[in-house]
Amino acid sequence: MPGNSIKQRLHEYLDRVRPEAVTESVWLDLVAQLAPASESYLRDLVRQTGLPFEQPFAGVRQHTLEELEESLRGMQKAYSEAMAAGDRDKARYCRRQVIAAKDRARFLSLSSRMPAEKQALKEEMLDWMLVWLENPEVFPSWVEARKRVLN
Repeated sequence: MPGNSIKQRLHEYLDRVRPEAVTESVWLDLVAQLAPASESYLRDLVRQTGLPFEQPFAGVRQHTLEELEESLRGMQKAYSEAMAAGDRDKARYCRRQVIAAKDRARFLSLSSRMPAEKQALKEEMLDWMLVWLENPEVFPSWVEARKRVLN
């Protein structure tokens, strides 16, 4: 398989394993089998398959505020469950996913090549992720209040 592209290897894996969803075990297996592909690239390829994707492995989508909210709510649930189970590694993984998304939003919000409207959207998203990082448990209530202000 070394000569095959990551995309080809992913499809071969999915044909062989036939997972119903991308669960933790499937994700970890994919990351190991498709190394050295980055997680973000793998995540994009897996999303294209249409398979359901468990959090925190689905990462944070931030094309729209609705996508971001859905991602952060899913991440908050995964984070809370991990903390309740004493799974600090998974809780840290959740935080790392949100931190990486926050860094991307910050980069885009500061880009002079980005239209002002898109910069403003990324600044808003940045605020949402900062609230999540400060206190994931507060995020669901906060986002409801924030959406009322935005509307």
